Amino acid sequence: MCQYESAPYLLFTIPPFIMRMVKKMQLWEREDFKLSTKPQFHGSDLEQIEAYYGIPADQIISFSANVNPLGLSPKFRQSMLDHVDAVISYPDREYKDLRAAISAYCGAPFDDILAGCGATDLISRFIRTGMPRKVMLIDPTYSEYAREISLEGGELISYPLDEKKEFRLDVPELCSSLDDSYDLLIMCNPNNPTGFALRHEGLRELFRCCDKHNINVLVDETYVEFADDMDEITSVPLTREFQNVIVLRGVSKFFAAPGLRLGYAVTSNKKIRDRMNSTKNPWAINSIAALSGAEMFRDTGYIEKTKTFISKERARLVEILRGEANLHVYDPSANFILMRILKENVTSEEVFEHAVKDGLVLRDCSSFPGLGSSHIRFCFCLPQQNDLLIRKIFEMVS
Repeated sequence: MCQYESAPYLLFTIPPFIMRMVKKMQLWEREDFKLSTKPQFHGSDLEQIEAYYGIPADQIISFSANVNPLGLSPKFRQSMLDHVDAVISYPDREYKDLRAAISAYCGAPFDDILAGCGATDLISRFIRTGMPRKVMLIDPTYSEYAREISLEGGELISYPLDEKKEFRLDVPELCSSLDDSYDLLIMCNPNNPTGFALRHEGLRELFRCCDKHNINVLVDETYVEFADDMDEITSVPLTREFQNVIVLRGVSKFFAAPGLRLGYAVTSNKKIRDRMNSTKNPWAINSIAALSGAEMFRDTGYIEKTKTFISKERARLVEILRGEANLHVYDPSANFILMRILKENVTSEEVFEHAVKDGLVLRDCSSFPGLGSSHIRFCFCLPQQNDLLIRKIFEMVS
């Protein structure tokens, strides 16, 4: 008789690793196993959160996406309605009106501005065309930089911010770590997720050091418009002094338009601009984004309203949170706050789980390099929503 005709014998002939896979599949059906292997959720993962927790996406309040809670610029919204027929035509390849609006908004010369399909498009184009061999990345920070460097085969060296220094960047120490073997330094200013921002004195010192070693500096200013002292933080005016600096910004956060996929870069280095322009899609930005997007930068009422709201809410929330002895609050410059849970046996994942049950999604920061299971971050929503989240956090840590 063939050995496989006996069902009992078949059980003993299945390789052990297959049996282990079957058992794992059986475990996956159990709810407690699902919770113990929960994936990391980001601010844009509302559909995944809906599927995982069974909470309708329209009932979720995301404190992780870092998007302006005041919503779209009224001028932008009206312009979209008025110019919907613009999609019938191709946009201007040079995006002259859009770049003129950006130029007036950020104070950079028209020729120094490149437009792109979101900041991630510009990050990709800059790294892909520059082909950096060795890159210094200030961590913890946004993960897309590391991904792009890896895709292009560059060597990535992490410079970890010291928590004992409140995650503040020590410029002299960083400069002592740089040499001629590097060709690119990447920094986010203000930094995500720590919230610290370097000001002009420190920026100039760092840029001079990098220039001495022929190192280009990519400065991501996604959150700079939220800062109270933006004029002392932005590197845009410094691009006229330093040919080795390129500044990136987008409209996803401050202008609450992540789905528009619109970003821009500023650099006085013509070689960098020409290099990046040589690989761009001729119509990388759609007609609506090009035409109506310009109106965002001209909506001064909306811009000032956002700055005032964020400034007041940031000060209010910091005061409340610092009244809780079991939380350490790091100085914020943007529209979010990073905290460390000081209460023993309470983790960032547990706080996340406690809040998400009520549809409040903050960021468990344990996936960021240099952070751990006691760090959480949340961005500012509307005041009553912020109060709901703080109540849930206090329920866990008080």
